[in-house]
Amino acid sequence: MPDSPRWSHVGLNCRDQKATEEFYTRYFGFRRARVAEADGTRVIFLRRGDALLELFPTTAAPAPEASDDGPATPGVTRHLAFQVDDVDAFLDQAGDDAHITLGPLKFDEYIPGWKTVWVRDPDGLIIEISQGYVDQPPEELQRHA
Repeated sequence: MPDSPRWSHVGLNCRDQKATEEFYTRYFGFRRARVAEADGTRVIFLRRGDALLELFPTTAAPAPEASDDGPATPGVTRHLAFQVDDVDAFLDQAGDDAHITLGPLKFDEYIPGWKTVWVRDPDGLIIEISQGYVDQPPEELQRHA
């Protein structure tokens, strides 16, 4: 069997790389893994376990401000998502840096204890923060085949 592709990274355009790096480092446990410079452009890689974020500087005009759980535009990232043990504790820690766009909402009718809030990162990207998500058991998934 040929080598199976593995997840590598998400590239983010940043108006302020330092602010974006600080946001993901402080609240999501990323750390700087690499800095690449070419043709006067600095690209910063952040790592948390197997996940990488690649931060590109940009002076382009910002996209229209996203709201709720993110834009529904095809070909545009709706949101990035992270799991935490306690959404409320995350929001307390983030304080004024948690620019909430939707929620917190509870989804106990689907998964007992599932709670989610959506916030905006420094560049306007919507970030989903949730607790309690679990996959469906295989027998339940079979009913949706």
